[in-house]
Amino acid sequence: METKEIFINDMHCASCVTSIEKSLNHVEGVQEATVNLATNKATVSFDENVSTVSDLEKAVREAGYTPYIQPEPEQTGKPGQTKPMEDYEKKAREKEMSLLKKKLVISAVLTTLAMLFSFHSILPVLSGFSQNNVFFILFVIVTPVQFYVGIQFYTGFFKSLRRRSADMNSLIAIGTSAAYFYSVVVTFFPDLLPTGSREVYFDTAAVIITLIIFGRFLEAKAKSKTSDAIKKLMGLQAKTALVIRDGKELEIPVDEVQVSDIVLVKPGQKIPVDGIVVSGSSSVDESMITGESIPVDKSEGDKVVGATINKQGALKVKASKIGSDTVLSQIIKLVEQAQGSKAPIQRLADKVAGIFVPVVLAVAVITFSVWFAFGPEPAFVFALINFVAVLIIACPCALGLATPTAIMVGTGKGAENGILIKNGEALETAHKVDTIVFDKTGTLTKGKPEVTDVIPVGEKLTKDKVIEYAAIAEKNSEHPLGQAIVSYAQKSFNTIADPDGFMSLPGMGVSADFDGKQLLIGNKKLMIERSVPLDGVEDIIDKIENQGKTLMILAVNKEIAALIGVADTVKEDSAEAVNALKKMGRKVAMITGDNKRTANAIAVKLGIDTVLAEVMPDDKVKEIKRLQDAGNIVAMVGDGINDAPALAQADVGIALGSGTDIAMESSDIVLIRNSLKDVVRAIELSSYTIKKIKQNLFFAFFYNTAGIPLAAGILYPFIGFLLNPMIAAAAMAMSSISVLGNSLLMKKFRFEL
Repeated sequence: METKEIFINDMHCASCVTSIEKSLNHVEGVQEATVNLATNKATVSFDENVSTVSDLEKAVREAGYTPYIQPEPEQTGKPGQTKPMEDYEKKAREKEMSLLKKKLVISAVLTTLAMLFSFHSILPVLSGFSQNNVFFILFVIVTPVQFYVGIQFYTGFFKSLRRRSADMNSLIAIGTSAAYFYSVVVTFFPDLLPTGSREVYFDTAAVIITLIIFGRFLEAKAKSKTSDAIKKLMGLQAKTALVIRDGKELEIPVDEVQVSDIVLVKPGQKIPVDGIVVSGSSSVDESMITGESIPVDKSEGDKVVGATINKQGALKVKASKIGSDTVLSQIIKLVEQAQGSKAPIQRLADKVAGIFVPVVLAVAVITFSVWFAFGPEPAFVFALINFVAVLIIACPCALGLATPTAIMVGTGKGAENGILIKNGEALETAHKVDTIVFDKTGTLTKGKPEVTDVIPVGEKLTKDKVIEYAAIAEKNSEHPLGQAIVSYAQKSFNTIADPDGFMSLPGMGVSADFDGKQLLIGNKKLMIERSVPLDGVEDIIDKIENQGKTLMILAVNKEIAALIGVADTVKEDSAEAVNALKKMGRKVAMITGDNKRTANAIAVKLGIDTVLAEVMPDDKVKEIKRLQDAGNIVAMVGDGINDAPALAQADVGIALGSGTDIAMESSDIVLIRNSLKDVVRAIELSSYTIKKIKQNLFFAFFYNTAGIPLAAGILYPFIGFLLNPMIAAAAMAMSSISVLGNSLLMKKFRFEL
């Protein structure tokens, strides 16, 4: 299956979305097509052996819209290079904005003139014009508004007629045409109508079109702001790179860097690509990826990420990932996919939109018929005004924008804070999660053993001497526990002496000679094997082991010198995150392959009540499924490597960014900063976004529910109130702006933790 994104420039309402989706889904070979009104994009999964990109373009055009598809590499003129889709979108959006602005200016000027002539009788400067002359002047002024400014409504209307459907364009075209052509009859064929019916509504048609164009202009500007997160991310990318080729330094566009190129990065410059340092040392500001403000030291052999900033020394970097493969490009891609996706809650709006316009047309016809049959004289005029008002006020723009705009801003807000939410469904489901299962190693803990206790036995050796002897004995060891002791010693000693002799004792520890002394360091089994008595230290040993730590015993010349505790320590923010989740009413569990004693010790320290210990990687999926079968909505938090199956099984898979590619693939949410606080923030963001979506849908549904009866004249028999079609047009335009504005308010959201 191939997945293609199609930018569609002239969508304006939920009915447009429904029409395009139907057309694309009818193409043979298309598995799924979803259209997003806020991003103006269609995402299509199709079998490229059955259908082609041209078939997709044709389907969009047959639906009455204009598709823009990114060209394949060979179409750009540079082998292996593709012109960014952003260029095509930007040009299309700029073209739309320019045309809307031009039409708005023309329409506003002509409509203002039309309004002046409509009130000619009370304006001294125009009072000399006869009614017939005024009608003709209004005809001349308004006709360009109706058929030049409003041509897009007619185009859309006739296209929808051909496919036997109706959309927003249909409502506007029918409504304004009714007012306009009735006025034409009054102007040129007045004898065809009763005397009391000779009133023109040219100004009504003009004002409606002007207000709708104005609304679309504001809507286009507001929609561009919902994608600010993407623009910010793209702005982080370096534009050029200094490449060393044939001994020369060449400054080239970053798109032309090849894998294995050596890139020179000077102090203060952005690192243009992902790669490995082959020469030099420096500190690098990685805050755009990790959120950590403290620069990270980099030297030969270290990985660097594109768009991070080299602070001090010069670095030579061998490019390993370029273009769309870089970490930043993958992040941008994930955000774009999320912003183009649909949340399940949107399905309701889509279903309503599919039948909404035909229902509105039926209501408008019924309204006209009732007023024409039972309304006061001139009945035809009353019927016409209410018919137009119903059509205009009911345009389902707000309904189509309610969900996607909130998802765009919500996922963008997440990306700005290192929380990559891959799709709308994950964003909606996260706030429903009632059980969060954390992997232990590398998630709740640092995944790297550290020395936690150094307890000298007797008074022969100081603590520093214990550390020195232990490090000398372990210096040549490759075991993680030995390396932890060496790393701990390096904080106190600049150099660690070499042992005179060294022997690794698998399953027990190591033996070494130094300065005439025999050093043994390992577990109790080693001490028993070498006849080292443990008298007097049993209680301390039990205490260390009961804390879930690994015990290392140092013996010098067959006498115990010290007890050393080594453990995989918990991350600084683990306890805070667990506590915050429990306060939110969520159940927290830990899953690990470690033994129960070690697992329980970590759980007690973090305040976790449910511990799933000694669980093999393959069985983690079964444990997640068991929790789901018990009726829980489960989120799994892991590093994305051995946890990948469990992440995929969970209702929401949350992977730490350290899991890299596998995390991106198997999870629904990626925490770039590796901070467990972001689990809490992801749930907060989900809850807030869903709250905004519900507010938007309420505004949209309530607006139409209340607006249509008012436009139909339901209050006229009681208080004599009729809704002027011009007011209906203003209200319709503002409903979309209010929904967009409510979504944009999400940018001010602040996380509690």
